[in-house]
Amino acid sequence: MTRTGLARNARQAQSFRVDAVFDPSRRAPGFWERSAVAVLGAPAGFSAPDPSRLILWLPCALAAGAAAYLALPAEPPAWAARALMALAAVLLAGALWARSRAILLYGLLLTAVCVFGFAHTQLRAERLTPPPLDLSGRALTVEGWVEAIERGGTRSRLRIRVTAMEGMDEPPRRIRVRASLGDFAPGDGVRVRASLTRPTGPAAPGGYDGGRAAWFQSVALTGYAVTPLQPASVEGGGFARWLAGLRWRLAQRVEAVAGEQTGAIAAALLTGERAGVSEDDAEALRLSGLGHILAISGLHMALFAGGVFFAVRLVLASIEPLARAHDPRKPAALIAILAATVYLILSGAAVSTQRAWIMACVVLIGVLIDRRAFSLRSLALAALAVLLIAPESVIHAGFQMSFAAVAALIAVYEAWMRVRPAPEGRPGLIGRATGSFAGLAVTSLVAGAATGAFAAFHFQRMAAYGLIANLLAMPVFTFWVMPVGVMALAAAPFGLDAVFLMAMDYGLRVVMAIAYWSAGLEGAEVLVTAAGGPVVALYAAGFALLTLGLGLARLAGGAVTLVALVLWSVQSPPDMMIADGGVVLARFEEGAGFQATDTRRARFASTVFLQRAGEGSAGPQRADLACDALGCTGRTAQGVLIAVTGEPEALVEDCERADLIVFNGRASAWRKRRCAAILLDDPAREELGGAEVWIRDGRVIRLRAANDTRRGRPWET
Repeated sequence: MTRTGLARNARQAQSFRVDAVFDPSRRAPGFWERSAVAVLGAPAGFSAPDPSRLILWLPCALAAGAAAYLALPAEPPAWAARALMALAAVLLAGALWARSRAILLYGLLLTAVCVFGFAHTQLRAERLTPPPLDLSGRALTVEGWVEAIERGGTRSRLRIRVTAMEGMDEPPRRIRVRASLGDFAPGDGVRVRASLTRPTGPAAPGGYDGGRAAWFQSVALTGYAVTPLQPASVEGGGFARWLAGLRWRLAQRVEAVAGEQTGAIAAALLTGERAGVSEDDAEALRLSGLGHILAISGLHMALFAGGVFFAVRLVLASIEPLARAHDPRKPAALIAILAATVYLILSGAAVSTQRAWIMACVVLIGVLIDRRAFSLRSLALAALAVLLIAPESVIHAGFQMSFAAVAALIAVYEAWMRVRPAPEGRPGLIGRATGSFAGLAVTSLVAGAATGAFAAFHFQRMAAYGLIANLLAMPVFTFWVMPVGVMALAAAPFGLDAVFLMAMDYGLRVVMAIAYWSAGLEGAEVLVTAAGGPVVALYAAGFALLTLGLGLARLAGGAVTLVALVLWSVQSPPDMMIADGGVVLARFEEGAGFQATDTRRARFASTVFLQRAGEGSAGPQRADLACDALGCTGRTAQGVLIAVTGEPEALVEDCERADLIVFNGRASAWRKRRCAAILLDDPAREELGGAEVWIRDGRVIRLRAANDTRRGRPWET
């Protein structure tokens, strides 16, 4: 066949592939077709959307469905998940039937994936339901093996894989107890008598829901040990138990050899064990914008797998007969995949690490098949895999920040590759150094901008000098700390890791010096108020359009994110908080900060509320209230008179004078009906689970409870 004939056949094949989805000759594309082309792109010369870009939006649809389930104010009936699965199948069949009409095909397919994401998340929550638990309030004896140590200190938080529990034929899978670790370590069998309750919900409305997180971690009960840990002969655990012990022993060796100053940070980087990192070091890293180095993610995996790949390729390329007969990149890629898998297992396989491992494997597989695989499609595959395994991760900060950073970096890289000028010769040493620094600066700027809003949504603060700290610290981390860390792990089985760990220690000292310097600058911490769920969802939708869309879709995405940020900036923070323990936080003086009616109780709830209100995490001062034998009263700066009492006889007068009463006890239904004020007794506050209050013109206009979004949910306490 002639070259002309081959070219004609290729054009016909391309036309067939595109026309099978949408035939542009039928009619002029309408609004929806043009919108789809803007989002999905189109092959050159055609007005139909590009089917190959559809995979970019599948994880977005899956994430939207999972987030919709998790955001529900009440649990849907159990049959809803099965019905939605059937609906997803019907929509998928409809998409296959409508494959000749592009817009209908894409709409049905994305809707089917969204519905599937909702049902899949509900079914996962249902599968994790623990066995019936009869908690009488007394301490119970538990046997199991230590799975992880979640926080250090004199009384660590231990996650125990349960094998037997007193009075229960079928014990829960996991519990979390606060206990003195002593000489025990992960993987050891233990017996302990502990006071256990169900995991609690958020301390403040919109705050972190520990009960929901524990549910998806299969942690059925939490509490504290009433007796010291005792050794126990516990069967089972297999590879997971062996790995837990191995990671702990490796972390302990890294800490001991690397040194007291940075050993715990080195252990966190190499094994994912962060229990030994001091709060001062963690806070300095957060305030300087370097906190991301503690979360093993794309940077760590790229440096680890990439370092192994280039090292192995260099060794194989130096063997001339082998290099002439075979491509040294192929075995180097296989070995790098194996090394990345070992690193994934050793580091604990967090969500960000899973994403990084999948992307690294996709890139390395691309080397094996001679394809460039580092693209938004590889990121989409990683997102799909993570969401199918753990759909609840969609609302976690780690998932959002990890994927946002990589999506923004790839989008900027692909845009730059399309417009960059052709290189003029091979750059010299100065040119390469300048290019490397410029690339690092752009990477830090793009990743910081992409993750900054999501970090502020979740933690209500931003690092003002994060870009400067990253520009100073990341070259040291990239070219010094992680390379010698990789060498340390490779040399550890032979007992030759000490010299590399000591070199890692010196590099980490430089990084920590930069972190403490940046965190100590005036104005290093920028405090913001917490954003509402709809604002976060709107921003995420705009961000997806901005990074995944094309042309006008990106402009629309930028506009949507801007609208979300404006809505966030104009939202009104609450004027008062009432903890379920009866503590009231309000501004009792004009121009003053929040003060508490009691600084000894509900300290954690007070800290969470102040952080979400953009006031920082420092504890509140005690309010100057007018007190007598029956209770205390105080008027807020907005003119609301608050009464706090535990005496029933005080309610008669307080109901006539006060606007809001916090009663420490149970008030009668008759008294509640006759009280002109808002009366919150113990049962009412327990039902609310803590409440935020908005005040206008001396009147309470809105009250939002922490339990409003978890009533009837499986993880409700």
